[in-house]
Amino acid sequence: MALPVETFFLHPDAQGTLQQQIQQMIAQGILSGRFQQGEKLPSTRKLAGHLGVSRITVTIAYTELLANDYLISKGRSGYFVSQNAPAPPRFSPSPEATDAVDWHRAIGQKFSGGVTPSKPQDWAKFRFPFIYGQADPTLFDHANWRLCAMQALGQRDFTSLTTDYYDQDDPQLIEFIARHTLPRRGISARPEQILITLGAQNALWLTTQVLLTQRRRAALEDPCYHSLRDILLQSRCHVTPVRVDQDGLPPDAIPPDTDVIFTTPSHQCPTNATMPMSRRSALLERAREMDALIVEDDYEAEMSFLKSPSPALKSLDKDGRVIYVGSFSKSLFPGLRLGYLVGSEAFIREARALRASVLRHPPGHIQRTTAYFLSLGHYDALIRRMGTALHERHSIMEDAFAKHDLRVSGRGYHGGSSFWMRAPDAVNTDDLARRLNHKGVLIEPGRAFFAGDERPSNYYRLAYSSIPTTRIAEGVGMVAREIAAML
Repeated sequence: MALPVETFFLHPDAQGTLQQQIQQMIAQGILSGRFQQGEKLPSTRKLAGHLGVSRITVTIAYTELLANDYLISKGRSGYFVSQNAPAPPRFSPSPEATDAVDWHRAIGQKFSGGVTPSKPQDWAKFRFPFIYGQADPTLFDHANWRLCAMQALGQRDFTSLTTDYYDQDDPQLIEFIARHTLPRRGISARPEQILITLGAQNALWLTTQVLLTQRRRAALEDPCYHSLRDILLQSRCHVTPVRVDQDGLPPDAIPPDTDVIFTTPSHQCPTNATMPMSRRSALLERAREMDALIVEDDYEAEMSFLKSPSPALKSLDKDGRVIYVGSFSKSLFPGLRLGYLVGSEAFIREARALRASVLRHPPGHIQRTTAYFLSLGHYDALIRRMGTALHERHSIMEDAFAKHDLRVSGRGYHGGSSFWMRAPDAVNTDDLARRLNHKGVLIEPGRAFFAGDERPSNYYRLAYSSIPTTRIAEGVGMVAREIAAML
């Protein structure tokens, strides 16, 4: 690889002759690690022109570096960093070097220290990855995604690739969501009522920032999506956790002074409970009585392979008080980071302005690639393929649970991609996860999903979105044996 000539410059305060300055500049580049062994240096003519010096000055500097084994010459090919050049030193900053800034005083608001756990980046190396929300490379349609990405890079789509949308979105993606995605959930919306976000989590953050202040109250499910709790606590609003039951969020338990209700009615996170139609109507009535808004997170709408999904809560809303959150990150792949908000135009206007001030818009190429993948039918084919595979894994999981007498606390009524499990009260699933980790088994402890100081420690989640079918039974057996060993 050739080093660009633009990376070479003489410091205005450098000492010595021009030849010495050039020699020192290149040697320091090698010693600092900026110039790697085997990389090609600019020709003497090009470097001399760039630095504004004579070519003979550069040639003499190169000759000295050759003699000191910093460089080697390969005839007409030019000069290269020698394989025998001194390696950059490896060192750690001295422990005595302290920061002069009092960051405890300087930081006005803390965003670290939340309860959201970090998932291991090397999860795919585990033999039994019962981990949630990861893509299975054997199911994903690599070929057609690549073709759609190439199509989105073409001259025809140059504007969508390069334009600054500012606060707008790719019209083709918005049109598909409005005409195809939302009607499947019983929702009707105009383009002005839809906003593309960087995943569902970004949608929840935008919603929190627009709707909640330090004087307002939010009610959320307990247990719930732990990142949502972090978002709400960071907003400094009043937060009231409401314990869910077998039907999800109970409307009567919501405090009367609540301003915004966060819920996952179709597929409660993490218990997988589905809210019955009667309770959905009761929740809408409760919100109407309190003049509260409802944020519906429909994060796993496409994972319905057991039964057809219930209509979205948003589809039953006659007052415009439900804000709908959707995502393609679960059904396609988490690294896509594409979700969307659907709500009244007045709300979307403010969310759009906030998004523009923070990140302007999600990348146009990603939006257009996704629009092609959806509109050309590849997405529906992928969902069908995933549904078949997840249905098979779901059945194998249930058979394995029955064989090993593991207790299922929550399973998806329509499908989904995980089971909410309950271990005996004496088992701490944080300890269970650590013990299983050493044996190549990944599970998710459930404690982080709960609110308060007295959080249950015997729940855990087993997902099957990215574990091969042939390994499920063996992996479940290992979980069962480890629980027995802990007892």
